[in-house]
Amino acid sequence: MNQIVGTTEAAFLLNISVSRVKVLLQQNRIKGAAKKCGVWRIPLFKGMPKVQARNRGLRGTWRTRPCQKPTIVHINKPQIDRNRNKKANQPVITIRQGSYKTYCHLAEIKGECRIVYQPKNPLPCGAVVWIEVTPDTLVIPQLLKPIEESVVSTKARSHNQ
Repeated sequence: MNQIVGTTEAAFLLNISVSRVKVLLQQNRIKGAAKKCGVWRIPLFKGMPKVQARNRGLRGTWRTRPCQKPTIVHINKPQIDRNRNKKANQPVITIRQGSYKTYCHLAEIKGECRIVYQPKNPLPCGAVVWIEVTPDTLVIPQLLKPIEESVVSTKARSHNQ
């Protein structure tokens, strides 16, 4: 029996953005996908959504097989220092899935994971503490509003009152 997933899970499995998944859905390029009660239901075939490739243009960059390596989540301390010095709000969490990297402010882990500390064997980026997430576990990255936008909107509200 096939499993059914939503757009966020499909994006994670294909290693593309949720908005790209929605474009593929609108183009009827994800096999068996159907919208029911306003929610997309995407079937999995051998653990993956099946995307129909196009004959023309660039080849798609989505995954065709499930990821075998664990996902690594770690905090970028130099970016925290830069944010503090420049009063910025750049993403400091790095999510590595194979050769792909995603930067975010918040990461929600929906399953098994473990925290690793290896000072004698750091990651290539230099991190000595990280979270290892099993390959089939969903990690949902989120970006928060930049500080500048929050300050501007607060000033605009106080000015209008």
